[in-house]
Amino acid sequence: MSKRRTADQIQRLLREVERDRARGLTLGDCCCKFGISYNTLHRWRERFDPAQVDEPRHVRELETEVERLRRLVADLMLDKQMLQEVAKKKW
Repeated sequence: MSKRRTADQIQRLLREVERDRARGLTLGDCCCKFGISYNTLHRWRERFDPAQVDEPRHVRELETEVERLRRLVADLMLDKQMLQEVAKKKW
C-alpha cells in the first residue's frame, strides 16, 4: 500500500528535489531517493509548486512594502518642502 503525504510534506519534498537538482542530480535519481515515481513528482509539481503556492503571500508582502515606501516618500517630500520654505525666508 502506498504512503499518503500531506501538502506540507509534499512541498518540503519538492523543495528538497529542487535543491538536489541544483546539485546536479537527475530527476530519476531524485525520484529513487524519495521513493516516488516520475509521474507522481510531475503531478505534485503541477499541484503543489512552491512558487505558485507562496505567490499570494508574496504579493501581500510586496503590497505592504509598497505602502511603507509610499509613506516614507511622502514624509521625505514634506521635509523637503519645509526646508525649501525655511531657506526662502532666511534669505
